[in-house]
Amino acid sequence: MFQIKDFTPRIYQENILKTTLDYNTLVVLPTGMGKTAISILLSIERLNKYPFSKILICSPTKPLCQQHLESFKKYTNLSPNSIVLFTGSILPIKRQELIENSKILIATPQTIESDIKNNRLSLKNFSLLTIDEAHRSRQKFANTIITKIYKETSQFPKILALTASPGGTKEKINEIVKNLFIDKVEIRTEKDEDIQPYVQKRNFEWITVELPEELKQLHSLIKEVYKDKLKELKKLGYTKPISVINKRDLLELQKRFLQEIKNKNQIAFYGISLVAQLMKLSYCLELLETQTLNSLQQFFNKLQKEDTKAAKAILKLKNIQKAISLNNLLIEKNINHPKIEKLISIIKEELKKDPNSRIIIFANYRFTVSEIVKKLQDLNIKTERFVGQADKTDKGLKQKEQSEVLKKFKEGNFNVLVSSQVAEEGIDVVETKAVVFYEPIASELRRIQRIGRTARTQPGKIIFLITKGTRDEAYYWKSKRGETRMRMILQNMQNKSETQGTLNFK
Repeated sequence: MFQIKDFTPRIYQENILKTTLDYNTLVVLPTGMGKTAISILLSIERLNKYPFSKILICSPTKPLCQQHLESFKKYTNLSPNSIVLFTGSILPIKRQELIENSKILIATPQTIESDIKNNRLSLKNFSLLTIDEAHRSRQKFANTIITKIYKETSQFPKILALTASPGGTKEKINEIVKNLFIDKVEIRTEKDEDIQPYVQKRNFEWITVELPEELKQLHSLIKEVYKDKLKELKKLGYTKPISVINKRDLLELQKRFLQEIKNKNQIAFYGISLVAQLMKLSYCLELLETQTLNSLQQFFNKLQKEDTKAAKAILKLKNIQKAISLNNLLIEKNINHPKIEKLISIIKEELKKDPNSRIIIFANYRFTVSEIVKKLQDLNIKTERFVGQADKTDKGLKQKEQSEVLKKFKEGNFNVLVSSQVAEEGIDVVETKAVVFYEPIASELRRIQRIGRTARTQPGKIIFLITKGTRDEAYYWKSKRGETRMRMILQNMQNKSETQGTLNFK
């Protein structure tokens, strides 16, 4: 008989398990509250009910798959050889051997999709499909394709979907529910009675800074050009008030002009260049408002190397030329965004309280990540960078290098991990005393993931650095409202499934 070992389920995990036994279930739990444990509990139940069946766990990255592998080996009495990590780097012939000898198959969805399409894998004998990080199950992504095939081919299908945040709108959540054939939703928040005994206290701090006069002057130069370019949209028949035009509007306009170019509309060529200029100017303003002067300088340098009409048009403008000169001058004078100095004082204070503290700083841009790391290291604060793999501008960290950095962080070799969004989702980061948002983000999903990096086994602190009167404030409130709305939608879905039996979306 298959059993769990060295692990006692929590009350809410047992309560959720009861639902998963009878229904395809979407489980929404705060990060660090043991979603993987529910997958293990249900896997054991299914294997005992169907002893000759197999279990499939799909998780989006190799490090996350590795974590599932280690959990199943640690907390079940299954033979370690029967718990298999399945990756695209293994030769197809070898993968077929692993499938035959496995009970628990753990893989990225892309690998599974490939083997199904190439007739190397059948899901007929699988009694459970777990989709980890289920918020990725949109449109025709691999998760969605695999789940549909599994539902159609398995002799005894059961689906478990896990996430901390499926999305901030009813449309996004419904899409996941439909794509994964979900019957029931089980959501828990810190306020639920059965989860409260296991929740650690989180203290939230909002620390605001104001742009100094020199940066406000720089901001005005760029903003004036941006407003002038917005007015040009009126000449093309765009009627939305320019004061409320945002990035989403510009992206929609870009699509529209691209379609008009296909229809050989000559004005659309001008329109597409104008939108490109607006998007670049908006990006300049975002860097100035939320990042550092060095990041803005880097972007100006990039523009000067570009061979596009939009870049050339922007660089010809007197205000932009003045902005470039002023930005360079401010950097020479060692003037920077006030967030940097505020961040340094925060880290110093936290380490003064506890020299062994581990702190994660999240920043959206790799250049900012590197700049923060250098600033802290120059002050002899033990700090490391944590980013994704190579992109066009940065060599990044390979997965092996990422694992090594996390290992050192867990072992206390350094105090501060400065990360891009790669540390947001599911990575098994050691308990941290504090999480710092260098800038708020608009996505409620990413907000929840970041916050979940602290207060797992002990109280933690979440600090938001916010520049007054900028998009920092707008992004903070947007993600907060999105999180509240998401929880309300899920609670309503849970109540609906309880009263009606299932969600009936299929």
